[in-house]
Amino acid sequence: MQAQKQSRFLNWSLLAKIFSLALPYRGKFISAVILTLSMAVLGPLRPYLIQHTLDTYVAKGDSTGLLYFSLFLFFLLLLQSVIQWWSTLLANFLGQQIIYDLRNKVYKHLLSLKLKYFDQTPVGTLVTRSISDIETISEVFSEGMINIVGDILQIIVLLILMFGTHAKLSLVCLSVLPLLFYSGYLFKEKIKGSFEEVRNQVSNLNTFVQEHVSGMQLVQLFNREPTELEAFKKINAEHRDANIKSVFYYSVFFPVVEVLSAISIGLLVWYGAKGVLSEEISLGVLVAFILYLNLFFRPIRQLADRFNNLQMGMIAGDRIFQLLEDNTPKEVDGAVELKSTKGQITFKNVSFAYQESQAVLKHINFSVQPGQTIALVGKTGAGKSSIINLLSRFYDIQSGEILLDGNNINQYTLASLRSKISVVMQDVFLFNGSILENIQLYNKTMSEDKIIATAKLLGAHDFIMRMPNGYHQLITERGSNLSVGQRQLISFVRAMVSDPAILVLDEATSSIDHETEEIIQLAIEKMRAGRSSIVIAHRLSTIANANEILVLNQGEIVERGNHSSLLQNSGYYRTLYEKQFS
Repeated sequence: MQAQKQSRFLNWSLLAKIFSLALPYRGKFISAVILTLSMAVLGPLRPYLIQHTLDTYVAKGDSTGLLYFSLFLFFLLLLQSVIQWWSTLLANFLGQQIIYDLRNKVYKHLLSLKLKYFDQTPVGTLVTRSISDIETISEVFSEGMINIVGDILQIIVLLILMFGTHAKLSLVCLSVLPLLFYSGYLFKEKIKGSFEEVRNQVSNLNTFVQEHVSGMQLVQLFNREPTELEAFKKINAEHRDANIKSVFYYSVFFPVVEVLSAISIGLLVWYGAKGVLSEEISLGVLVAFILYLNLFFRPIRQLADRFNNLQMGMIAGDRIFQLLEDNTPKEVDGAVELKSTKGQITFKNVSFAYQESQAVLKHINFSVQPGQTIALVGKTGAGKSSIINLLSRFYDIQSGEILLDGNNINQYTLASLRSKISVVMQDVFLFNGSILENIQLYNKTMSEDKIIATAKLLGAHDFIMRMPNGYHQLITERGSNLSVGQRQLISFVRAMVSDPAILVLDEATSSIDHETEEIIQLAIEKMRAGRSSIVIAHRLSTIANANEILVLNQGEIVERGNHSSLLQNSGYYRTLYEKQFS
């Protein structure tokens, strides 16, 4: 029952939240309201003054009075134009400024969420929330509530002037109002559901396009173009149909308003002309009423449009506030700044699950002493990547402790903790920008000389310098103009240049040819000196020198030891080794 009530009336609590966004600009907001209300009063005054001109000066042949009053009317029209210009400018400025602030707030909120949220939410949905939904909210200020209040005030002023001038004529002209109000109510109810459906289809369309453009290589590799085209046509058709439905309601409502307006004018001419002939109504009153009716029906047409802009803005606002007020846990920052670390890592009885019913890690115990290298081996899904995600606090454990130099990592600030850890992933992500910017990640304090020195050490300098613009060569989206090996080398430079205390390699050399791998392995050995390292690898040759190798299976450590000791056992590690080198 409550839900039905909310669907029929404005959600005032939501509207209050939207207008609270204007509080930092309350001066401009109040000015825009005052100017809009001034317009609502000045507009209906013109017909009244024209009536006075016709009945007082034209009827009596007073040319001097007519001249002065015409100049006054011209000045009033000029003033109204200036007020309208200033009001429009202020309202649109307010809308754009609120878009700017809200978009920053939403993006800041997204940055604060845990990775679990992004695992469960389509990227296209977040793009819709951050871009088009926020854009829609600006119309609440530029074409929404302020203008609705102004239009309603103008209608009230018109009614006062009309009934104050001639009550019977007003009743005759406005006898169509019950039909007008009923048709407006039906239109409002229909268009609200239609607009909500449009916003849903926009989100679906954005999600589909984003996912399939990003995965275009896979689509083409498996010859999925015809199938994906049909799927896109279906989603696009649903988007089209939702928009056509809203257009249909407009196409019905506006002609209804025009017909009722024409009937009202017809009634005015019929009754008013009889009154003029019988000298009960003056010519000035008849002309004024024609102008009154034009001014009366114009804001009613605009009211429907503006009310729908308001509805669209409220639907978008509801989604944005749901995002901002989402109960998904945010990243919890520690209080202690981690200034330096020896790199001693300890996992004590750590258990973890992405979903409560499905444990990914079970009672994990191991230690990495400063300068040591630990390798993680196991099948896909055994929990290897989860261990390094937990070390960087991308997820929180259900039980146990993760210690750094004997202290729980939860006490450290996320920024200081992650600044001591460098991770190289198998799937390298590069941003639009130059090679230098992708290594710096826009950290201008990182010198170009240090980057070049690190690139030389890792064997990346030569291929970078072969680029037309060297380190300033622009990289296209996700590094598509570079080879897999080149992207991997850049990620190595990015990881090493910050001089991390802890180095994490997640299948970091799996995409590199053997010749490049040999170069990198020599560089990695140099970089490991004095650093704690955790390496995930399928190529067992790359971890033969690790101090300890942990073999994981279904979230548990089933074997541990160095390369030689594990080969002596008839376990999973030996089986895997024999398969690789048979």
